[in-house]
Amino acid sequence: MRLPGTRYQEHGWEQVRKLLGRCSLQAFRQLDMHLVLDSAQQEALLAAYVDTLAACLRARERLAGAEAAGNSYGDSVCELALSLAFELHAHPAFWHAFVATLVAEHARGGPFWNDPAAEAALRKKVNDMYAGLRDKVDADNYMVATGRDCTPNKIYTYRMLDTAWHELAQLFANRDTHRERLAVILDRAPGTLEPEIRQARSIADCKAEWIIRWSETQERYTGSPGPLHTRSKRFSSLRNNPARIAAMLTEIGDYEQLSSNQDRADPWQDDAGEAALWLEDYWRVIAASEAQEAAGGACAVADQILPAPETEDAWSADEQEPAELAEQAGPAGDEPVSDVVYDAAQLAAEQSTASALSLPPRYLEMARAAQESSGWAARVLREVSLPIRLAVYHKLLGPDDDSYPDDWRDVATGALPTLQQLAGLDGISMPTLRKRRDEAIARLYAASTGAAQ
Repeated sequence: MRLPGTRYQEHGWEQVRKLLGRCSLQAFRQLDMHLVLDSAQQEALLAAYVDTLAACLRARERLAGAEAAGNSYGDSVCELALSLAFELHAHPAFWHAFVATLVAEHARGGPFWNDPAAEAALRKKVNDMYAGLRDKVDADNYMVATGRDCTPNKIYTYRMLDTAWHELAQLFANRDTHRERLAVILDRAPGTLEPEIRQARSIADCKAEWIIRWSETQERYTGSPGPLHTRSKRFSSLRNNPARIAAMLTEIGDYEQLSSNQDRADPWQDDAGEAALWLEDYWRVIAASEAQEAAGGACAVADQILPAPETEDAWSADEQEPAELAEQAGPAGDEPVSDVVYDAAQLAAEQSTASALSLPPRYLEMARAAQESSGWAARVLREVSLPIRLAVYHKLLGPDDDSYPDDWRDVATGALPTLQQLAGLDGISMPTLRKRRDEAIARLYAASTGAAQ
């Protein structure tokens, strides 16, 4: 969801939340948490916590998950996490409320923060602190951007309506399965739904009555009451106020349309990048030619393709060798798995492909660095590309096995990329991906049978 001035209400929040929770636990292990029991030390502890948290975040800022887009304005997940952490200094009430929950928990069970089994509960308290701070910061920035009053609760209401629209859009997309419910929501006969559904292309086209009826039917079809029909009074005033719902839906839709150019890279931008690379090569060739002529020799470079210049990003055997070069077929003495060297142009092409598939730009680079370095499976699949290997794991272990490194996962889903994305990463079609995946699995089974015999 986009609103003027807001930065934390979009798709990247889940990753920001997870990064803050993970790094906060790491920061707490470096601090004297018993200071939370001394009210005179809480301000000093806040300063120490923010500094330690910032250091932990910066240490992870080059990881794929931290580099991923956190919103449509160009802020990365790590940048958003850092800025929100520093907001604690401006809004210390959220820190004091968090400390109060720690003190209360300590009174019941002692220093629970030292118990590894309590990490989930501690992370939940951190998440609650930052969720409240997020809405406060975005509400303040919304008021600055628009000049209209706004509260954290109103931001929460905007987000609820946006979530409701997306769930309603899912029902529209699967209309054949949900035709009976959609007939109630749209207040139409089941056979006359298509015109309304076709016109609902964005949240700006959504009608307030649809949201109300969607919430009303939630308990019947999902078992849980909708947000407008719970016992909570948070949204009770909206239930009988379709005009207010319509105004909020329109505002979200209008601003999303106004800022939608943030979501796409126009073709001319790709052309500009290619033109810049071409000019660099052109001037490099000209410079080499002039140097050759100045030395008194013939223009020997006229019919040559010159090697690309060395850059800090290029892989070299002596510096930052990719994991596929370092991967060993077994203990010491075996040959490397691959002799492929990834230069700057190849890495740039990979990043462009990953971005087009809605994956972090450096996904393949980081996934290679995170892959296993030895073992019989690595020996058997030594000639198999990384996307095919991930497709093998996708089929054998499922897309979300606990053994997968974080850098193998799509930050948007927390699981391996889909088979369609893996096919795109490998530059092949889906049928070809399935064929090569099944061949690799057959090779694994054959090797396993041979080893057993």
